Amino acid sequence: MKGRLVAGRYELATLIGQGGMGQVWTAHDHTLDRWVAIKLLRPDRTPEAEELDGVRRRFARECRVTAQVDHPGLVTVHDAADDGDDLYLAMQYVQGADLADHLAEHDPYPWPWAVAVAAQLCPVLGAVHAVRAVHRDLKPRNVMVRPDGTVVVLDLGVAAVLDSDTTRLTLTGSPIGSPAYMAPEQAMGGEVGPSADLYSLGVILHELLSGTVPFAGSSALGVLHRHLHEPPLPLRRLRPEVPEPLESLVLWLLAKDPRDRPADAAEVYGALAPLLPGPASNRPDGPGVPMDPTRPFRQPCAPWHSGQLPRRSPHSPTVPTVPAADPHPGPPASVGGKADIAAAVEEAKGLLDAGRITQAVSVLGGALSAAAEAHGRNSPVVHMLRKQYAATLLEDGQFHAALPEFRLLIEQRSAEAGPTDPQALRFRVEAAQCLEHLGDHVSALAEYRSLLPQLDRLADHDPAFALEVRSRTAHLLFATGDRTGARTAQLRLLLDTERLYGPHHPLAAETRRTLDEWDLRDDERGRRP
Repeated sequence: MKGRLVAGRYELATLIGQGGMGQVWTAHDHTLDRWVAIKLLRPDRTPEAEELDGVRRRFARECRVTAQVDHPGLVTVHDAADDGDDLYLAMQYVQGADLADHLAEHDPYPWPWAVAVAAQLCPVLGAVHAVRAVHRDLKPRNVMVRPDGTVVVLDLGVAAVLDSDTTRLTLTGSPIGSPAYMAPEQAMGGEVGPSADLYSLGVILHELLSGTVPFAGSSALGVLHRHLHEPPLPLRRLRPEVPEPLESLVLWLLAKDPRDRPADAAEVYGALAPLLPGPASNRPDGPGVPMDPTRPFRQPCAPWHSGQLPRRSPHSPTVPTVPAADPHPGPPASVGGKADIAAAVEEAKGLLDAGRITQAVSVLGGALSAAAEAHGRNSPVVHMLRKQYAATLLEDGQFHAALPEFRLLIEQRSAEAGPTDPQALRFRVEAAQCLEHLGDHVSALAEYRSLLPQLDRLADHDPAFALEVRSRTAHLLFATGDRTGARTAQLRLLLDTERLYGPHHPLAAETRRTLDEWDLRDDERGRRP
């Protein structure tokens, strides 16, 4: 299956989940050069294989329900159709760790994190319920925590539509969902409404705060029986530091009768809001800080320091769901020998020649990780791969990822050949370019200006490159408000370009046009009242 081209567009890369009815793969979208998740469903393998047309209709309706929900906290559907005997759903590729793994890595889970996760889930559930749908399988494996702390809900594949004239989307005759997170009415096969999702949210909160679901057992039937007949254990008996209002909310959500639960997700959010952290910019959240679900509330809309998101913790999904796999699903981890690395480099070159830059990034990233493990971070082969990987990231516009790679290259080359080595200087220029593209003009300008005394060394090896550095410095001076400094730098650049290449060189012409544009802008500013 790997390498199969679905719908002439999506090349399957890595299998990340499968079940009795289908599989989920990471795939490369050749049309838009991006990674997506592909869910493949084989209708002839469903429990009602004789009703293939009905299965196809249900699948199409499920896709439409998912596509109707417009919320950044729900995975986005890109495409849905059939490909031969398979039905496929192309979805957003989500990077991060699923909530089950996040809990396992941070046990005991800080109660403010649990509050922040639940608060982020509330508007997603509200959006799902607003289109007259119910998720019906809300659980930690279906919730992703992204590197910036935001939460994304996955798979609406067993969603039910509430309109009375709409056929049930799922196979009849058995409850659909996961027993540990299933509301009592859902376990009984009765009518399922939005309150069933709120019950599942209560189970998730209980698990985050206590480390275990409220009702466990050796069999699905035993778990469902406990949901129906046993009261949940109050959380503060297990964890006294949990605030009383939070314990009360969990018990409210886990009420047996749907009518005894909160009215809707908005009411749940209202109970959580007093427990959420307020905006506070004084807490660190750089690359070394783990994925923190409170960050969207502490620093709403804030960028990451140095333009770098923290690396996610590795995790392997255990159920078929939307992928949260390695962001570089390229060569397998066994790549490490010289022959394998050479093959990976050749594959990347072929992809670059074909314009498939994102795939080339994945291949090089996988080869780099494996080579570093096999040969050590400072080995020559790793240094060579990192140069190619960083340059390809830069070409692909992945400036967040390219910046730390260039900084590692600067550190290693400077240690080997000195900080004024031309190659080390070039790496510094490329790091400054990343900062510039990320919008950190002040830091980029500081880096460029610190390079100016060393430009003679760059000019000896690549005079055009040295002139480009000076051009970028002038532009950033202008962008940061130093118009006098910008104009002075640009005039010196013009004189040196004409002396080196002549007055008709494209760079000289571009420099003169820039000066004319700046003069025009200043004239317009001067005419404003």
